[in-house]
Amino acid sequence: MDPSTSTSSPSPRFSSLLPLARAAQCATSGSAKDPKEVPFGSPKYIGLCGLGGALCCGLTHVWILPLDIVKCRMQVDPVKYSSILSGFRSTVADEGARGLVKGWFPTAVGYSMQGFGKFGFYEGFKILYANLVGDELAYQYRTALYLVAAASAEACADLPLAPFEAAKVRMQTTVGPPRTFRECVTLIYRSEGVRGFFKGLPPLWGRQIPYTMVKFACFERTIEALYRHVVPKPKAECSKPEQLAITFAAGYIAGVACAVASHPADVLVSALNGKDAAGKGVVQVAKELGMRRLWGGLLPRIIMIGTISALQWFIYDGFKVAMHLPRPPPPAMPESLRRKLEQSEKRG
Repeated sequence: MDPSTSTSSPSPRFSSLLPLARAAQCATSGSAKDPKEVPFGSPKYIGLCGLGGALCCGLTHVWILPLDIVKCRMQVDPVKYSSILSGFRSTVADEGARGLVKGWFPTAVGYSMQGFGKFGFYEGFKILYANLVGDELAYQYRTALYLVAAASAEACADLPLAPFEAAKVRMQTTVGPPRTFRECVTLIYRSEGVRGFFKGLPPLWGRQIPYTMVKFACFERTIEALYRHVVPKPKAECSKPEQLAITFAAGYIAGVACAVASHPADVLVSALNGKDAAGKGVVQVAKELGMRRLWGGLLPRIIMIGTISALQWFIYDGFKVAMHLPRPPPPAMPESLRRKLEQSEKRG
């Protein structure tokens, strides 16, 4: 069976999602029913989406860790780590090859938890908000719906991420100890107490919420545009490899966009959790950095986030295929709205 099709009717409670659910029903009328498919919008559907998010975020952030370490060090010490190449050389010279995977544990745990909330809550909030406004408004203002759902999801997902991000950044931006997660947690707690684990939450929100808003909205609209204007056939007629290739391309485009949108806040997170920022607030650190340094390390972050985003969407989409989760085609205009527009044109 083609994975792009949705063969089970969505629960009435969730039936007004964009018209994603309705579009799926139209696209799959007359197709064979897959008994394994998870009902669209059900608690199991949301939970499995969260599990797919944990998998794709945890794996990709660990995989890209060496570049992330160099990026963080370029942000807090641009003199010593003046370029990507010199950053790798200096890190290996100071700490050996192990220095390039420093902080892997808080990275893996923190971003797995964040990925679960980001993708799972996004699917849930998207359904919830679409139900509140109905099919027609959800379709007309779908970009706004994507943005609000993504912001809501990320605000929740960053709460468990914050302490792990604090430890990760402290380890990555410090040459020498702390070398382990346990060492780092003890060091932060002794010097700053519990506040030390959450003082980076406001700039983390400032980085992650715009990042995720752009990431999801740009991805959704890019997928829609690719299938409408670039791909010569409907999604249902594309093979699995073709669909996943399109997903990868849209994910990379979305990743580049959100890397630029969230970069200054990312620099602030790195600086706030560095060893020289103990006791300092967001405003003070931002003033010390200045506008030029707030954009430091942008190139490696574009490469890193573009690659991460593309791989995340690729893994997430592949996971949905494997778990028999509905993957509806891009949204189509509701028939009721189409009739209203036709009547309006006739009157005009």
